[in-house]
Amino acid sequence: MNGKKILNEEKLIKRAINLLNAKFGPVETSRFLSITFNKRVESVKRHRIWQSKLDKEKFIKEIFS
Repeated sequence: MNGKKILNEEKLIKRAINLLNAKFGPVETSRFLSITFNKRVESVKRHRIWQSKLDKEKFIKEIFS
């Protein structure tokens, strides 16, 4: 470790917002903070979704050609 103290969440958030604001301005900071991130889909479900959209014949040709 480098011996630095870990910031509590409130200080960390304030410093991060100040940095974003200084670098990008209030409008872009607000846009960034309002971004919603997609929830991660469980791997088996994600694979089944991928499989359902797959053209199996094309896929097999691409793999074995």
